[in-house]
Amino acid sequence: MGRVLIIGAGGVATVAAHKVAQNADVFTDIMIVSRTQSKCDAIVKAIGNPTIKTAQVDADDVDQLVALFNNFKPELVMNLALPYQDLTIMEACLKAGVNYLDTANYEPKDVAHFEYSWQWVFHDRFKQAGLTAILGCGFDPGVSGVYTAYAAKHYFDKVEYLDIVDCNAGNHHKAFATNFNPEINIREITQNGRYYQDGKWIQTKPLEIHKPLNYPNIGPKDSYLLYHEELESLVKHYPTIKRARFWMTFGQEYLTHLRVIQDIGMARIDPVIYNGQEIIPLQFLKAVLPNPQDLGANYEGETSIGCRIRGMKDGKERTYYVYNNCSHQAAYKETGMQAVSYTTGVPAMIGAEMFFKGLWNRPGVNNVEEFDPDPFMEQLNKQGLPWHEAFDIDLEL
Repeated sequence: MGRVLIIGAGGVATVAAHKVAQNADVFTDIMIVSRTQSKCDAIVKAIGNPTIKTAQVDADDVDQLVALFNNFKPELVMNLALPYQDLTIMEACLKAGVNYLDTANYEPKDVAHFEYSWQWVFHDRFKQAGLTAILGCGFDPGVSGVYTAYAAKHYFDKVEYLDIVDCNAGNHHKAFATNFNPEINIREITQNGRYYQDGKWIQTKPLEIHKPLNYPNIGPKDSYLLYHEELESLVKHYPTIKRARFWMTFGQEYLTHLRVIQDIGMARIDPVIYNGQEIIPLQFLKAVLPNPQDLGANYEGETSIGCRIRGMKDGKERTYYVYNNCSHQAAYKETGMQAVSYTTGVPAMIGAEMFFKGLWNRPGVNNVEEFDPDPFMEQLNKQGLPWHEAFDIDLEL
């Protein structure tokens, strides 16, 4: 039924590959590719399915990608590589006539800035080619958009206030480590914050606004306002939203390390000359930090990610909280990866499943909240990310 090619061999791609392999009724032929083929081979060995194919490819090279796509002939490419590569992969999909899915929006290498405009501009070309592109199909972005669409469909006449809350209450027993690609993670956190209010974007200093929020089964955690890409698409597709914000938890030890990294210049993304060679400090730092893929074995605790929504229903104000808690140890037991990778990789697989079942199949470039949320929500419960609801409670925000 489904011939799929996965680009990437990191934690998210590893989880997605495990889940794709578990759903053989949907995914009949699988290929995993990355810059280093041995990493793909290791994923196949861990899954234990020798029919999964692997290959080496430079995802920055459109011609290489097109040749690979023409050879394997996938119906869908799952881009689980770096967001720097979104545009080259989308271009290759257009040239080879292949549908597309990713989990994070495009970000140029030389500027710590991300927005959907670079990918939305592909809409007409994908539509004219009869190809579907699904953007941001991880957890946040991804499930957070589906949660919002589900709430708008079933519980609200108008969604007016949206707060996406992301808590990692796990302990990996490392002095400092990031839960996904260190380069992307540190770039994201150290830039200015931004939130949407009354039709305009309001900028904040990095991590300037924070407050304790209570998370289910976890308790209070310091939560910091930062900009996240799904805010851009959600306020576009739900124009009744008056305010939209994104919050993420950070421990004090993490923030202390982060401040030192910035103070000594290791968060820089501009090149410096070292021993006659040009290097990017943040890329060098990534090389010496713990690999996020290696954190799972000793990771304890859980994540809690959800949407806290306020709006109107039948002329009355109501509140709604929908969320998932995911155990690091349970994720590791199933896939060999920690919960941050799991909560992104599983939704990527579900989005691909929605495409192959013809439920999320619309030519053009689409964000997840533009599709019917119900079948996706049903699969979250079946695929390892069950969700919970609370109505008419104090959202704390």
